[in-house]
Amino acid sequence: MLLSAGDFVVYRTESNVLNLLEPRFGDLRVLKNKEKLMDAWLDSKLFAVSGLDAQRIKEKVLAECQNGGDFLRIVMEMMARQQGVRRWADCTPEHLLHLPRIKQTIPDALIIHIIRDGRDVALSADKVGFVRRAPWDREPGVMAAGLYWDWIVRRGRADGHAFGDNYMEVRFEELVTDPRRALARIGEFLEHNLNYDRILKVGIGSVSEPNTSFTKHSGSEEFNPVGRWRQGFSSAELVMFEGLVGDTLEELGYPLATTGKRLNDSNLRRKRSLYRAYFDSKLYLKTKTPLGKMLVTRDLSWL
Repeated sequence: MLLSAGDFVVYRTESNVLNLLEPRFGDLRVLKNKEKLMDAWLDSKLFAVSGLDAQRIKEKVLAECQNGGDFLRIVMEMMARQQGVRRWADCTPEHLLHLPRIKQTIPDALIIHIIRDGRDVALSADKVGFVRRAPWDREPGVMAAGLYWDWIVRRGRADGHAFGDNYMEVRFEELVTDPRRALARIGEFLEHNLNYDRILKVGIGSVSEPNTSFTKHSGSEEFNPVGRWRQGFSSAELVMFEGLVGDTLEELGYPLATTGKRLNDSNLRRKRSLYRAYFDSKLYLKTKTPLGKMLVTRDLSWL
């Protein structure tokens, strides 16, 4: 929607800079690390869709880049000048886990946190295998996906609220069902005209073609990404799911379907605590230890 509104860089991919590239290539004040990053990046689709000149961007990054935030800013600002626009935006979902680093390295960044019903998120994430169950877990994978949603949303909100007026939350459901109202709020936050009629006319990406894991429905007039969970869970699964993350759903204003039947026992509380510790540990190992560099390669096809 932002790209279709005009005056934003059109860059049709997730940058994955703070969540993957910086951890994998290490301290970017070190010239050798920057060279490895650029060699890999220039050989990837991340560069291919940028439209930038390889030599010019490499020279600028090697001369100026000190961290992941610098890298993202340099790349996007070069594209902005090339495309004749003033602003840029990045939509990497896992950057929600790196908000303090983003604000540290891109101090004037504005954060828009789009929050969606965790029941719909979990169904989609489980369908594409985005979240893997912990080795000790034998419950359906959608439960682990729901716990990941619970963890990342809570972490993002806690970090985001520390940024005051530089952070806002938007409900996905409002963007779908009442886009003019949602875009008016976002436009005020960004101080940018987000004209919905123009957005529909330009129709970049998912504005025209839904970005969904449920592809068989994407071309149907009945396609609706809101409330898919009502048909996607069995009764027993929904009771367990809401027992695990119901507190967060209610806190965010999503009514529960299993009121009066929810499981609220010690096993679910223990499972939730274990998964939070599990996700925290994985994030720490990836970003704060040498483990983040183990998968460094010239090939970024995994993006």
